[in-house]
Amino acid sequence: MLRPAFLVAALAAACPAHADDADLAALRAEVKAMKADYETRIQALETRLATAEAAAKAAPPAPAPQDTASSAPSNPGAFNPEISVILQGGYAHLKDIPERRITGFLPNGKAPGSTRGFSVDDSELVLASNVDPYFRGYFNATLNDGKVGVEEAWFQTLALGQGLTLKGGRFRSGIGYQNEQHPHAWDFATNNLMYEALFGEGYGNDGLQLRWVAPTDLFTELGAEIGRGANFPGTDRNTNGVGSYALYGHIGGDVGDSHSWRGGISYLSTRAEARSSTLADFAGTDVNTAFTGDSKTWLADFVWKWAPLGNTTVHNFKFAAEAFRREESGSLDCVNGMCGTTGSLGAYQSTQYGGYAQAVYQFMPLWRAGYRYDLLNPGSQDFGLNNTKLPQTGYRPTRHSLMVDYSPSEFSRWRLQYTKNRAIEGQDENQWYVQYIFSLGTHGAHSF
Repeated sequence: MLRPAFLVAALAAACPAHADDADLAALRAEVKAMKADYETRIQALETRLATAEAAAKAAPPAPAPQDTASSAPSNPGAFNPEISVILQGGYAHLKDIPERRITGFLPNGKAPGSTRGFSVDDSELVLASNVDPYFRGYFNATLNDGKVGVEEAWFQTLALGQGLTLKGGRFRSGIGYQNEQHPHAWDFATNNLMYEALFGEGYGNDGLQLRWVAPTDLFTELGAEIGRGANFPGTDRNTNGVGSYALYGHIGGDVGDSHSWRGGISYLSTRAEARSSTLADFAGTDVNTAFTGDSKTWLADFVWKWAPLGNTTVHNFKFAAEAFRREESGSLDCVNGMCGTTGSLGAYQSTQYGGYAQAVYQFMPLWRAGYRYDLLNPGSQDFGLNNTKLPQTGYRPTRHSLMVDYSPSEFSRWRLQYTKNRAIEGQDENQWYVQYIFSLGTHGAHSF
């Protein structure tokens, strides 16, 4: 046991030779008290150590590690996913136009954003969680008027390494910029004309996606997808194999402490079989058509963001633009109107262009304002044998949109939007929208 005898020698050396007996006695008493105090503390520590060692010997051995990838959790209540519900709705003041078709483009049979008056948009139910150290799962369902649709349902790897990520199931494609965003994440109450003409809302697929992020200072991402190809502009052909594939690449980075950017190019190839659409013949009569052939789309996207020293709470600015070129070739079956009742099958080819540009500025905390310009070019369309029955148009659909929104918190947003819509030839429409978006529960961060 440690004995602080050195204290006695030190104190004795420090005393003068002529110290009297009373002083020496006082010093000896003080040293004795110090020794007793140290011995008491050391004995207490030794007692605690002995107790801890005895408890460790009596404890049962730790269980052997299990294979977390194959074994179920011992406590079923441990499952704690991120759960959220997105509520959307509002009011739209629109003209009474029964069929809203974008002039010069073969529609997909849907009329997005055509509900007049008060309405409730699709609500989203989202569940997400890590399955284990190797996979993550995500589920997004849309609910409206008794209808439930599976928007996304996929797994994603977490531990492939080398910058690789594999995703499988149903997901929104990584092509372009806005395509992966759900409507509640849009900067405007309505979709842009480009996406309405190309996909209806956005392109989704059932299949596999492989992404690679390069280990470089400049953000570099490459992606490839294969899938069923059942969604517009393709159709479900009920065949084995691959119905569509997509390739894309993005680069980006920071400029100083306040600016960041990203740009990319994408390619989508799919095939349609008897894809239905409605066109007007020379007499103005609606004609039912069915397209069978290949559809190929090229996309270019660019985004620039600014926030003082990266702080987005007071002021921030975002500019985004996308452009496309779509080529379709095959046959177009015309089954009524001037085509006659027996139908007329002719070759069909088209090359079309378009895009949009938008800017959104947060001019003070919680408040933003934005402007978007849309332009489409129907390009060249060759209906083959049906050129004498179906007219071609040089009309270029356009749309101007102004919006202002207020977000009391990150979970709620109110938006007012005005749109000058000239997507339909002969229609010059003033549109007004009031929109609300509420997020209930835990919701993951949105992409760049």
